[in-house]
Amino acid sequence: MSNTETVFIDGSVGEGGGQILRTSLALACITGKSLHIENIRAARRNPGLAKQHLGCVLAACQICGGKCEGAVQGSKALDFQPGVVQGGDFHFDIGSAGSATLVGQTVLPALFLADRPSSVTITGGTHNPLAPPFDFICETFLPAVAAASFLCSCRLIKHGFFPAGGGKITFDIQPRREQSLQTIDICESSRQFEMNARIYTAKLPRHIAQRQQKLLLQSKLDIKNIEHVEVTDSDGPGNCVMIRLCGSGRTTVFTAFGMRGKSSDNVISEVVNLAEDFLGSGAAIDCFLADQLLVYMAIAKAGCYTTGELSTHFLTNIEVIKKFLPVNFLMDKAKETYKVSCYPV
Repeated sequence: MSNTETVFIDGSVGEGGGQILRTSLALACITGKSLHIENIRAARRNPGLAKQHLGCVLAACQICGGKCEGAVQGSKALDFQPGVVQGGDFHFDIGSAGSATLVGQTVLPALFLADRPSSVTITGGTHNPLAPPFDFICETFLPAVAAASFLCSCRLIKHGFFPAGGGKITFDIQPRREQSLQTIDICESSRQFEMNARIYTAKLPRHIAQRQQKLLLQSKLDIKNIEHVEVTDSDGPGNCVMIRLCGSGRTTVFTAFGMRGKSSDNVISEVVNLAEDFLGSGAAIDCFLADQLLVYMAIAKAGCYTTGELSTHFLTNIEVIKKFLPVNFLMDKAKETYKVSCYPV
């Protein structure tokens, strides 16, 4: 698709982070509109393109044969002219512990609309703070978009914890066919959940996992099973704790990361609070998934779900989407939940 229109984006608005860049790149690829973005990641401590965000730019260029100016580390402005998205085999190496899942988030929407299936391999961080871990992508996100005929499988080849990185994941993406189109409709919350937990440790003493397991069992959550995964293929140390809520055919994954100077008590408190807040909201999906589904509803120009929180991240993402696609979003609040709907304009 070719398009002479240029969309101008101010990266300092709203949450002022990398999501503005990723959504803009994805939708530029889909629409064929050129992108000019300034003040990239202006609200972050080190503004401009970090390695992870540069990886997103280069990945977007590769899947569509696009051209860009300003694609250097530290750049605060970028001009991107997309070509035609074509499926194929792609390999992206972030070159740091930057999130591999966030690079995937950039290219997946466009590759779902490509001419043929794609295989994408990304090297970087697979379990990073402030990014969706591989488990969330595999167990929560991909099943949710599959309900709207966006079909993709993924595989973890090697774990990569921050700050060492070195992990590897793959995505196998099928083009979305017009004759099988459905929409996202996740409005009914589960009345019953089976709760279990997963503790990852890499190159760390075993007593850390034992302490975290004890704290999970002492929480108010009815956790049925706790799995300890002792990672042996990681380049560096790492620790994260996940609570998995399974109900109504869906799995919701909440994660907290351990790090130097952060006690296990704080790690467990963080992940338990996330799960408790979600359970108390009565919403069908969590705030993290709510943000990531917006692009897919916009592509379909339809869809709805209920969520318990509308973050600045969420609201900023909506404004970026509306600059590229002729859609709008309606947010209706009822008690502690919002029903979010997408429709064409």
